[in-house]
Amino acid sequence: MKNNTYQFFILTFTTNEGNKPFLSFVFVLIYLTAVLANSTTITVIYKYPHLHTPMYLFLCNLSIVDLCYTNITIPKLVHMFLSSDSSICFTQCFIQMYFFSFAVTTEDLLLFIMAYDRYVAICRPLRYHSVLSKKNCLLFMICVWVTGFINSILPPLTTFTIPLCYSNKVSQFFCEYKAFSKISCPNIGFHILAYTEAVIFGIFPFLFSIISYIKVIVVIFHIKSSDGRRKAFSTCSSHLIVLTMYYGTWMSAYLIPSLINTQVLELVFTLLYTTVTPMLNPLIYTVRNKDVKRALQKLVGCEVKDE
Repeated sequence: MKNNTYQFFILTFTTNEGNKPFLSFVFVLIYLTAVLANSTTITVIYKYPHLHTPMYLFLCNLSIVDLCYTNITIPKLVHMFLSSDSSICFTQCFIQMYFFSFAVTTEDLLLFIMAYDRYVAICRPLRYHSVLSKKNCLLFMICVWVTGFINSILPPLTTFTIPLCYSNKVSQFFCEYKAFSKISCPNIGFHILAYTEAVIFGIFPFLFSIISYIKVIVVIFHIKSSDGRRKAFSTCSSHLIVLTMYYGTWMSAYLIPSLINTQVLELVFTLLYTTVTPMLNPLIYTVRNKDVKRALQKLVGCEVKDE
């Protein structure tokens, strides 16, 4: 039976009707916080010219991707809680999987470029403006977004051309590539594509980011002035926290459940990197970045003291 004849059923954490209003409230709160925080970040960076630098350009694009994450998963999940209907049609599932794959691919590449930006700024400061010129930054962003849109066609197309052999119940709270591999008929091509995608657009960007930060840390430790070391580290600490948080939860969602066969852990870690992390990213950058905080104060009309 072909997949497009199915209505799929999504796992919604609980079958207890009494818990669903509370869960709906929690996810609506996460959604509103994420939308407000990321939209504010985009507005602040767009409005103030002194933030029109490569680092903030990349941060603005990261906020756009985080808005995609938030809108892909949470509204449908809340609807299922409130309606007690966990079904999703083929078209909705295909679209959700496409845009989720797009968000994952784009965020992986963006986080690597942001790590590279910090590497050039600290390890090659004299070449920073030539390597990360406006033209090059624009080309980087075009490549990231085009790669995301094109690459994201493969997972849903592959998934929905393979018949389901076991069930039409997706063991995840949204239509996700890995969840469908558990209910689809055995297909070696499906698994090869999944591992190839994970390596090229997940593991490689992560490794390159780690290598960049190892070089950054080595350079920072060679700075003689303690004040200089503190300032250098402060310019990359926010991104390092975001990178660790995103990849820590992402890899845990994909690796730990495979080792110990625990669906609960898979759901928890997936929830963290698809909903909680996009909400926290702009807050981390705002709290730890003086330029963004000062611009935000100006935006809301607060007096900004010169330091």
